[in-house]
Amino acid sequence: MELQFNQTACQCLRQAVWEVKEQEQTQEVRLPDAMPDIGKVLGAWGQPLIRSKEWRGDGMTVSGGVMVWILYAPEDGTSCRSVDAWIPFQIRWDFPQTQHDGSIRAACQLRSADARSTSARKLMARVNVSVMGEAVEPWEAEISTPGEIPGDVELLKKTYPITLPREAGEKAFVVEEEAQLPASAPAVEKILRYCLQPEIIDQKVMAGKVVFRGEAAAHVLYRAQDESLQTWDFRVPFSQYTDLEREYSPEATAKVTPALTSLELEAGEEGQLRLKAGVTGQYTVYDRQMVEIVEDAYSPRRPVTAQTQTLTLPALLESRTEDCRCEGRMDTEASQIVDMAYYPETPRLHSGENGGEVELPGTFQALYLDPEGNPRCGTVHSETRVPFPLDRDCRVEAVAWPSGWPQGTVSGGIDLRAEAVLELDTKAQQGFPMVTSLELGEVVDPDPARPSLILCRAGEGGLWELAKRSGATVEAIRKANHLTDEPLVDQLLLVPVM
Repeated sequence: MELQFNQTACQCLRQAVWEVKEQEQTQEVRLPDAMPDIGKVLGAWGQPLIRSKEWRGDGMTVSGGVMVWILYAPEDGTSCRSVDAWIPFQIRWDFPQTQHDGSIRAACQLRSADARSTSARKLMARVNVSVMGEAVEPWEAEISTPGEIPGDVELLKKTYPITLPREAGEKAFVVEEEAQLPASAPAVEKILRYCLQPEIIDQKVMAGKVVFRGEAAAHVLYRAQDESLQTWDFRVPFSQYTDLEREYSPEATAKVTPALTSLELEAGEEGQLRLKAGVTGQYTVYDRQMVEIVEDAYSPRRPVTAQTQTLTLPALLESRTEDCRCEGRMDTEASQIVDMAYYPETPRLHSGENGGEVELPGTFQALYLDPEGNPRCGTVHSETRVPFPLDRDCRVEAVAWPSGWPQGTVSGGIDLRAEAVLELDTKAQQGFPMVTSLELGEVVDPDPARPSLILCRAGEGGLWELAKRSGATVEAIRKANHLTDEPLVDQLLLVPVM
């Protein structure tokens, strides 16, 4: 007789791809007619934006661009000038054909920006960007559950608490602010470059909503009316929520990744700066689910053959963040630091005999004045290492984001330091043996010559294996030996034979 189990759907999200890709783009930039000829290129900076995400069944595409500012010293010896450009990018990820359109999570970071002059009126700008892309689709894992089972059949049932991705989406919003320069700050003559860094401070699931708050950290480099180079930082707080498709348990958590989609900054006549930015909060909701699985079956009265398969679920094992302090030194003569930037690169994972570590490379960029007061720009590479346990059976998704703005001091050179947040998600395709059906033989009468009570050692298989091989039940052995937990391997036990 064959007993088919029922099928219960476990709804979650299945990851089609997670990968960080890099792309380098170059573009020729012509000076506007009103600007003076190029004497020397001092430096270049950029602000990446994501403009669109497209799901195509067998892959996805993320498109955007980098707002670039190139600072140069004019040939006529006048004050520094800045010319801007837009350099587009498009990156595609391929993955196996999916059954449903899903959600895309993407985040873009600038790895480097530089420029050189090709003539007195032309520049060649180059940017290198890294884009983290993830695609997830709705998925139903089929869990086999027993129906009516004869009383003599014993089932090994196990319950596992598994944290699963359950829902993904995004919330687009606008950050606007009119910030007033401090009275002590020189007035703005010309904005030379600016950037915005949205940071998530708090994120949580409240029943049927994702709620998150954070700050957009703005940084501005400008030429003052006295022709000096000045910087100013300010922060704009934001708070958002979005409705979910269903309500989740109090244990549910949210992971929100911000992406900047547009950015504008204008200087007013009275010293104010008007900021307007588009931000998309991309979220994934994780919730713990108790999954009950039948892993084995037998009967002391008849032969039982169990058909099994492996149930695989996309589990989140751990999500953590590490605050990293990154440092670099530029061996150059400087009288003053004017501006700084820090570009973290894709973290690298290393495993060894004594555990693992995450290596976080990055690049510092500094605009400074030499001892004669002339502006100069330089870069220096840095590496930061963070110990982290690495399991070969798990996959670690690691990304790094700058936190705040870098700091620097002049001391026989330029010492630079920056804070970065390292996000580490440990995931695994956890597999569980699962009984899907049973083939039951005929009931056999017990042998009258067989003893009704035997003495056995527990063994390494525990009570289930002992009961299965001796023709008893786990409950009968527990009662006969007054057990409340699994016995020791060498423990002698009274086994009532059925």
